[in-house]
Amino acid sequence: MQIWQEARKFRIKISDKVKDPPIEEKYRLADQMIRASRSITANIPEGYGRFHYKENMQFCRQARGSIYEMIDHLTVALDEGYLTFQDFKYLRNECYTLLKMLNGYIRYLRDKSKLSS
Repeated sequence: MQIWQEARKFRIKISDKVKDPPIEEKYRLADQMIRASRSITANIPEGYGRFHYKENMQFCRQARGSIYEMIDHLTVALDEGYLTFQDFKYLRNECYTLLKMLNGYIRYLRDKSKLSS
């Protein structure tokens, strides 16, 4: 799935960015960013594996929520001076790209669900 592949690339970028956080953030912001990025890539295939459109959509919505959570974590990292504005913009744009792809997939699933009803 293309959305999962792109989310995986994003997860790797996030992991690289938080490798050396300030000691006070290691188990706070850095950990939350890693968890949110992993939630994105975990929920997409979990929903796909359910073989029911509505369940799949629900897991995609959870992944979408994790993307929005990541945007907030990126904002905190910027505000605290852990990210440059350029890195922030780049990663935030990656989030928006993932949101567009995921929303398209959710629309596809919704349409398929209506046809199968």
